[in-house]
Amino acid sequence: MSSRTPHRAVVQGVERLSEHLLRLELETDGSLVSTGVPDEWLALTVPGQFQTRYYTVRSLVDRRLLLDVVVHDVGLVTAWAQTDCVGDEVGLGVPKGSYAPPADAGWVVLAGDLTALPAMARIAEQETLPLVVHAESADAPLGGYLPEATTWHHAEPGESRLAEVVAGLDWPEGPGYFWMAGESAQMRDIRRHCRRDLGWDTRHHEVMGYWSGSRGRQTRQVDPGPIYARGRALGHSEEQIWAAYDAAREGDRHG
Repeated sequence: MSSRTPHRAVVQGVERLSEHLLRLELETDGSLVSTGVPDEWLALTVPGQFQTRYYTVRSLVDRRLLLDVVVHDVGLVTAWAQTDCVGDEVGLGVPKGSYAPPADAGWVVLAGDLTALPAMARIAEQETLPLVVHAESADAPLGGYLPEATTWHHAEPGESRLAEVVAGLDWPEGPGYFWMAGESAQMRDIRRHCRRDLGWDTRHHEVMGYWSGSRGRQTRQVDPGPIYARGRALGHSEEQIWAAYDAAREGDRHG
């Protein structure tokens, strides 16, 4: 068991919710405990990989964990999740969350792209304040996933115009809470809009970048697959395999 992903789970099933969204059903080892914060996320490490990716906890009931994963053209989890991964063991990190409406909030507005859908769905299930939801997706609206009154905005895969959407919103009267997540550049523009144009303090909005459209996906110089397979064949622990991978990367940087 690695200190980077101290919890374990086994994949029980995979369900395609839409063209770009897959649901992973996992059975945890019983050690994973929810924070209770509805936008909580955790690190996921899949077999043969050493890099982690972060996903929102769609639900965690007893040992049954649901993660809704966005499918990209390429990616560590994308490639694995579309194989026959049922029965695979994965590593999970410690859940963390940030959703925290202030005491004076009289309403909540949520906005996000496809990566934010799981968090918005869970928030909508738990929030008792008047709620407005704006969802951006390349897919057709997911019936039943979000509240019926959700406003859906179309965007092509890998693109986002949420800053434009938010700039055109009419806000409810009085203090409230605005939660939003999506592409990092869009989030920077929206954060600036909240502070400079709307004059909100940080207690009344939470804007998080879940992914970057400008960073691109860099090819790794060290392939973790052979290192992982060799370590397992030799009976090495997860920590020993991690150390071997880190040493290989360090050697590659100085080679």
